[in-house]
Amino acid sequence: MPELPEVEALREFLAGRLAGRTVDSVLPVSFHVLKTYDIPLDALRGRAVTAVERHGKFLDLVFGGPGGDGPAHLVVHLARAGWLRWHDHLPAAPPRPGKGPLALRVTLAGPDRAGFDLTEAGTHKRLAVYCVPGPGRVPGIARLGPDPLAADFTEEAFAGLLAGERRQIKGVLRDQSVLAGIGNAYSDEILHAARMSPFKQAARLTEAETATLYRATADTLRSALERSRGQAAGTLKREKRSGLRVHGRAGEPCPVCGDTIREVSFSDSSLQYCPRCQTGGRILADRRMSRLLK
Repeated sequence: MPELPEVEALREFLAGRLAGRTVDSVLPVSFHVLKTYDIPLDALRGRAVTAVERHGKFLDLVFGGPGGDGPAHLVVHLARAGWLRWHDHLPAAPPRPGKGPLALRVTLAGPDRAGFDLTEAGTHKRLAVYCVPGPGRVPGIARLGPDPLAADFTEEAFAGLLAGERRQIKGVLRDQSVLAGIGNAYSDEILHAARMSPFKQAARLTEAETATLYRATADTLRSALERSRGQAAGTLKREKRSGLRVHGRAGEPCPVCGDTIREVSFSDSSLQYCPRCQTGGRILADRRMSRLLK
């Protein structure tokens, strides 16, 4: 799943290609993809893109309003298996609905017919597109917590979010209403950098542990963003995988201490961690048992 660094890199990639360009068409190919159309997709034709913004893991294409009309926002959440594919030239024939991965196509006006496709692999269709007068009309954006890379996101603000949290820290970091943009992969990476168990209760962190986790969060996300920045949209997934130290690397040696990276599986996801770096050498039990093996 694309997380904050990849979505921010996508935002920069698109901003450099879409700013000032006029839309020729926005065509949904898969029936499931369009969640809200307070503004009809046809109304985007002829409008120019004035900005590309990010809200957590949401991309937001902002279109100027014709005449006295207000702006329109085409908001995209790529979910677990969605992706954006840029094309310098799209075919003139409209795409046909079918069983392939193509979900939505945006074509720009002009002789080059540049644009992008939104695609989604697999059978679980969670890719979501919203056409709204403002991003606050998207439920997922309305409930977002602060952005961990925002200039005003301080250590004190972070500590305040964790105070009273009786949940395990892994779940807190992934909760979009607490922090916007962190998912399964980077929560593993952050906790490894902080040398902290994913099962540690958030409210029990000491002041020193909170400070360490705050720094690990900022450093991990900024490092990933710098690796992603400037990459073409098609290479961002590969760049993300290459930079991960523990997530998705169960059975491999930890790059810090050499111990074997372990995994805890859930019904629809998993986490990876290093026992020596994060849990004092103890192997975490299956999450359903909610305890450490002795």
